[in-house]
Amino acid sequence: MTAQVSVVIPTFNRRRTPAEVLAALEAQKEAPPFEILVVDDGSTDGTCEWLQQHPLRGPDHPLRPLRPVRVLRQANRGPAAARNRGVAEAAGAMVAFLGDDTVPEPGWLAAHWAVHQGRPGEVRLAVIGYTGWHPRMRRTRFLEFINEQGLQFGYALIADPRNVPFNFFYTSNLSLSRELLLEEPFDESFPHPAWEDIEVSFRLFRRGLRLVYEPRARVLHDHPTDFRRFCARQQRAGESAVRFARKHPELAGFLGLGPTGPGPLPSRLRQLRREWLVRALQLLPVSLPGTWQETLRYYYLRGLHRAWREGSAEMERVGS
Repeated sequence: MTAQVSVVIPTFNRRRTPAEVLAALEAQKEAPPFEILVVDDGSTDGTCEWLQQHPLRGPDHPLRPLRPVRVLRQANRGPAAARNRGVAEAAGAMVAFLGDDTVPEPGWLAAHWAVHQGRPGEVRLAVIGYTGWHPRMRRTRFLEFINEQGLQFGYALIADPRNVPFNFFYTSNLSLSRELLLEEPFDESFPHPAWEDIEVSFRLFRRGLRLVYEPRARVLHDHPTDFRRFCARQQRAGESAVRFARKHPELAGFLGLGPTGPGPLPSRLRQLRREWLVRALQLLPVSLPGTWQETLRYYYLRGLHRAWREGSAEMERVGS
């Protein structure tokens, strides 16, 4: 049967986690006909070799034929390029994105499909689902904070699930028409995997896209992180934000940039005191939302400053 949906999964050096993601896709219930494309973005840990030897069975196992996993291999160019490759090779009219560490629950694809089928005349439609922490993750107040109140996903901030702002376009759990991404592909020039998904969302919104939130389309995020690692992530996000702002100057304020660049960095001594407090208490059932916000904003600003300086220096070299 011809695939109606292409599930695209970029991966890089994550040999362990794709196995669980693929097993969960094998267990999908009431899903439309679908294919699986895993785009290996230049892994060096044997991920690609493992994938090429791992077919799936459908829900009628053992009688149903094996479901093949199409493995596309490319040099390391980042997740934006991997997603573009998957979209280009996809057979389905609809594309559903997963991360290589987001494990779909059994009704995940059916929930995405139902939203699209319920709006047959709405071609410029995208659907995000809910991404929660995997049960094996050690849940802390900090992890709950970044997932629900912003910075990572921020589902508690969605006021109207039928009209979600463009900055919630999360490719860890997303579906939309393949044709839309052929018209507006992901920008592969972002320096880090941050903001490149929101940037393509902004372009699609300008062309009439509507984003809908379907919380029943659930995946489990198996991505170990903590306060220290998330601070580093925020700095990388700041660096990518400068690329975003230079491409779309009208969003500079939204991204934290003024006419002359980012605002001043807070005192480093004060920042070190905040970090000491957070790390001392991070395993205790204590919530510090204000301190978390200020600390993470500091690292985001650091990224803005670094990329702004480097970009300004590059423009001076080009102009001289």
